[in-house]
Amino acid sequence: MEQFMGYTTLGVAIFILISMAMMLGRLLVGPTLYDRLLAVNSFGTKTVLFLCVFCLVIDRPDGVDIALLYALMNFIATIAVLKFFRYRALDVSLLESHITDRDGAAK
Repeated sequence: MEQFMGYTTLGVAIFILISMAMMLGRLLVGPTLYDRLLAVNSFGTKTVLFLCVFCLVIDRPDGVDIALLYALMNFIATIAVLKFFRYRALDVSLLESHITDRDGAAK
């Protein structure tokens, strides 16, 4: 049973690495900015999964905390990049974003 779990986790790790390589391909080829942003976000999610599987393989459960921290940083970075491309600045407050419409005209 122990040997089966070893092969299973190795197979999962290889599958995650292959999907990470596919996400890098989408990052380089993606036709639009949002495709590239989605690829970066998916790559970050796959990195978190790979870190969790790697911690399972080396029998160090404290690495899951690092994976959770990386997931939070990935989420915050994605929101910041989306806000930057929407408003062309990161210092736009929530009040200002609701006052103006998409064209920048005041309501």
